[in-house]
Amino acid sequence: MKTIGIIGGFTWLSTIDYYRLLNQAINKAYGGVNSAQIILHSVNFEDIKRFAETYDWLGLAAMIVPAAVKIEQSGADCIVLAANTPHKIADEVQQAVNIPLIHIGEATANAIVAKGLKTVALLGTKYTMQLDFYKNKLAEKNITAIIPNDDDIEFINNSVFKEMGKGIFLPSTKKRYLEIINKLIDEGAEGIILGCTEIPILIKPEDCVVPTFDTTAIHVEAIMNFVLS
Repeated sequence: MKTIGIIGGFTWLSTIDYYRLLNQAINKAYGGVNSAQIILHSVNFEDIKRFAETYDWLGLAAMIVPAAVKIEQSGADCIVLAANTPHKIADEVQQAVNIPLIHIGEATANAIVAKGLKTVALLGTKYTMQLDFYKNKLAEKNITAIIPNDDDIEFINNSVFKEMGKGIFLPSTKKRYLEIINKLIDEGAEGIILGCTEIPILIKPEDCVVPTFDTTAIHVEAIMNFVLS
């Protein structure tokens, strides 16, 4: 069985989902009492938050790249960044190791193509929504990403860092998310990327009238495709 190397902790709540989903998938594939072979390096989310808020991507890379190298040296067969925003430095991580980095944006783009959609709304931290690193992966598959207005971007970003990152999931926050999603659907979104690994904890497929793309589940499926290949 291949060993999965995970850099998690952005946040620990979504890392728990990665751990649970991967172990469930491995057990389904192999049967018995088989579980996933995982090497996990969990970071301090306060540091990640500081790097993101100051757009210090070099500082983020200086923390994450050595962790990836250690994971490779420990025997992992792949690297997983267990969140969307850290993929801003995915290229730097991949260049530092000889094992594949399984990219959440590529996996999500493939899932959207499989649904036959061309225009989707992208929700996530403001860095995921506003910077190009995620949208470029979608554009490579001829997918157009639309994002909320500035006020809604700030609301979503604050909810990630001030609420969901602390395990707080409020009904009022969910209500506002659904209002934002419905506006984006009116603007032409054929699907919704839940592009922060905490958002699928808040928003479920049955909450939306168009397909949603749970990036945690999609990423796990891509990891499993690698493990079973």
